[in-house]
Amino acid sequence: MTADADPLQRLRRALAAPAGPSSDFDLNRDGGPPRMRRLRPAAVLVGIQPLPEGLRLVLTKRASHLRHHPGQISFPGGKQDDDDPGIEAAALREAREEIGLDPAAAQVLGHLPGHETVTGFAITPVLARIDPAFRPQAQPGEVEEVFRVPLDHVLDPARYRVERRLWLGQWRHYYTVPWGPYYIWGATARILRGLAERVKA
Repeated sequence: MTADADPLQRLRRALAAPAGPSSDFDLNRDGGPPRMRRLRPAAVLVGIQPLPEGLRLVLTKRASHLRHHPGQISFPGGKQDDDDPGIEAAALREAREEIGLDPAAAQVLGHLPGHETVTGFAITPVLARIDPAFRPQAQPGEVEEVFRVPLDHVLDPARYRVERRLWLGQWRHYYTVPWGPYYIWGATARILRGLAERVKA
């Protein structure tokens, strides 16, 4: 098999491409994030699963009662705990807790650029290949639903658009990349748009 025959090879090449961090402030002219604020480290798993119908991105719909980002579409993930040996371990631990992913079923490919959220998290996205045999199980206390999106959909920059909504009395602009009934937006869409730009480069 040649390198180009590997459908994940373009993602590996994208990981090597130079790129800076992103934030929820990228599209907003408010001077950027507050200075000297304390950010909480967090990790998310950008899981790509090869299936007979093609490569699929695994996403979740968060439970509506959660304190942070209730009901939103997100990657499996959360804040890094003190006893996590590293950011990759945090992403894999969260994925195990939220969608039942055995860490042995995930092959870490690398990290995407960090993303700072308006709610004070410094997110490290961990890109991984997920075993095709994996069947997700949503954790009832945190995850309402686990679903898969065609990877080609989120890797097409033309699928993205900028929208806005009022948040704490201010208009906030953000990326969206809807798919079917799922409204993918905010930090999740911004991280995916960054990946799409690197793949197309």
